[in-house]
Amino acid sequence: MTHPPRYPRDFRGHGPQPPDARWPGGAKIAISVVLNYEEGGENCLLHGDAASEAFLSEVVGAAPWPGQRHWNMESVYDYGARAGFWRLHRLFTELDVPVTVYGVATALARAPEQLEAMQQAGWEVASHGLKWIEHKDMPEEEERAQIRAAIRLHTEVTGARPTGWYTGRCSVNTVRLAAAEGFEWISDTYDDDLPYWARIDGRDQLILPYTLDSNDMRFATAQGFNSGEQFFTYLRDAFDALYAEGGAGAARMFSIGLHCRLIGRPGRVMGLRRFLDYALSHEGVWFATRGQIAQHWRATHPPRPQIRVFEMTQADFVARFGGIYEHSPWVAERAWAYEIGPAHDCAAGVASLLARAFRSASEAKRLGVLRAHPDLAGRIEAAALTPASQAEQAGAGLDRLSAAQKAEFLRLNAAYVDRHGFPFIIAVRDHDTAGILAAFRRRLEAPTEAEFAEACAQVERIARLRLEEIFA
Repeated sequence: MTHPPRYPRDFRGHGPQPPDARWPGGAKIAISVVLNYEEGGENCLLHGDAASEAFLSEVVGAAPWPGQRHWNMESVYDYGARAGFWRLHRLFTELDVPVTVYGVATALARAPEQLEAMQQAGWEVASHGLKWIEHKDMPEEEERAQIRAAIRLHTEVTGARPTGWYTGRCSVNTVRLAAAEGFEWISDTYDDDLPYWARIDGRDQLILPYTLDSNDMRFATAQGFNSGEQFFTYLRDAFDALYAEGGAGAARMFSIGLHCRLIGRPGRVMGLRRFLDYALSHEGVWFATRGQIAQHWRATHPPRPQIRVFEMTQADFVARFGGIYEHSPWVAERAWAYEIGPAHDCAAGVASLLARAFRSASEAKRLGVLRAHPDLAGRIEAAALTPASQAEQAGAGLDRLSAAQKAEFLRLNAAYVDRHGFPFIIAVRDHDTAGILAAFRRRLEAPTEAEFAEACAQVERIARLRLEEIFA
């Protein structure tokens, strides 16, 4: 059988109730300051590239110059290494703010004094790839080779293998290829305010999402920041929102992306200083490197076994969920053929799949599901009662009825089936015995067409409750 469509993008993430990060010291927010060191790793004929750089600089409307060096572009990048870096180094060391450097390996090799200063300050130096170039059109094998070359060169110039990775100008293959190299953390995503575990080729990879909005790159992009004050205001507002969430027991991570040639300009750096002073004036703020955040997350929120619907075979899917709709495995068989993604790895996800299969079936098929349900308190000992139904009825006390209540249920069951042609169905976990009897009497007199719709809705509700038990 052809495997049905599978959708790899994850729209669920941590779900509606993200975990409490439980940052050290009870911090309400973890702030990760990232300095991208790219100067000397950008596109340039001197680096063996076919054209000059055109990305993230002061040159308005820059375009690559094929076969030519772009003197102005090179000079702007040089500023980041010659002046911007040292201005930022003085700021961070003065305030004792830890920094993670995304270091392009070839750029680090061309900056021995800057690298020495990073290491003496105790900054974390992660890998930012071999060169600061675009990877979207790069063949997979070439990108794999560049990642490995970046690791080798990084190890040579820094004295240690990088434990963290961020490509930036990545391809659809980048995260998978980087994960195969065993990095402790990868940051080539922008999809959350907390770290998370991603399942990649059968192993759990820790992802530390990065940022493109709280990032000085917007000084060099359309509709970006025009002044240091705008940058400060944006960072302050983001901090305030996350800090408030942390105060409500939902601590978050705040990433700030910086570039030596951009925020290192004197007309911008004071906006960054104002923000750092502002954040440092608050209690419950943890400034940390990404490596420290990764270490905390790994110890506090290790990967947990979970039901991965996205990866199930049809046999596994039906075996696990075929009994959710009473004696009707065909519902699960149909549902497995739908497009399934990581967002379905939860009770709501599977409930949606099964409900779609049920709703799209003919009226006769749905009627068959209704008729597969047991009478309430009528067939409590019958072999047709599934373990789930037996537990549900017992949980509602329907196995402990008085003689009078039992007689009332038997009478209502018979009258209901005689009138509507299928058993009375209700999600008993939502009601007590009195509530069930009240609904029974009310619905007995309803038009059959309306009761059919109500019974189908109750079947879906029962399915959802059963799935919540499974995923709990």
